[in-house]
Amino acid sequence: MTTSRRIAVVSAGLRQPSSTRLLADRIADAAGRQFAARDVDVDLRVVELREHAHDLTNHLLSGFPSASLEQAIKAVTTADGLIAVSPIFTASYSGLFKTFFDVVDADALEGMSVLLGATGGTERHSLALEHAMRPLFTYLHAIVVPTAVYAATSDWGAEDAGDGDGAPTGLTRRIERGAREFAELVTGREPRQTADPFAVPTPFEQLLAEN
Repeated sequence: MTTSRRIAVVSAGLRQPSSTRLLADRIADAAGRQFAARDVDVDLRVVELREHAHDLTNHLLSGFPSASLEQAIKAVTTADGLIAVSPIFTASYSGLFKTFFDVVDADALEGMSVLLGATGGTERHSLALEHAMRPLFTYLHAIVVPTAVYAATSDWGAEDAGDGDGAPTGLTRRIERGAREFAELVTGREPRQTADPFAVPTPFEQLLAEN
C-alpha cells in the first residue's frame, strides 16, 4: 500500500543561480528516489529563503509575518521531514538561515526528521555542519540524520570530471547515504501531527495571571 509524506526543503542561498540551491535540489532528488523505492509518495515543498529576506526582517521588527512568509513557515512546520541547506560564512550558517529559524516557533520542529546540507568555498568549512548546524536543530528537538552533506567548490569540479571509472564521486556518495538515512528515518515514523494553536485557546483568566 502506497503511503505519503510531506517533505520541506529550505535553501538559504543568496544568489541566483546558487550552489546551495543546487545541492538542495540534488539531495531532494536523491531522497525522492529513496522514498519511491519504499513505495512512499512525497509532497515536496521548497522554501527559497532569498525570496523572503525582506519579510523576515519585517517580521523580526513587527512580530507579524507576511502572507507569503507565513505560508513558508507553515510548509516547514507541517512537514514530516526537512532538508535544510545553508551556505557557510565565517564558520557558521548564514544569517538568513538563522533568521528564518528564529521566527519559527521553538517547539514546531520537535520530533521532525532533518537532513542537513551546506556549501562553502573550501573543505575546512565542513565542520560547521557539526559544530553549528547540528546543535541548532538539536536545540529545536529535531531528529537529525547521522550523515550531513557538505559541498565545497572542489566537489563540484570533481562532479564534472568524474573519477575516470564511472564510480560516483565523494559528493554523490554523501548525498546518496544521507538521503537513504533520511528516508529510513521518515518512513520509520508515523506522519507528524501538527497541533492547531487555536484548537485549545488559553483561558482569559490565565492570560491575566501571566501579566
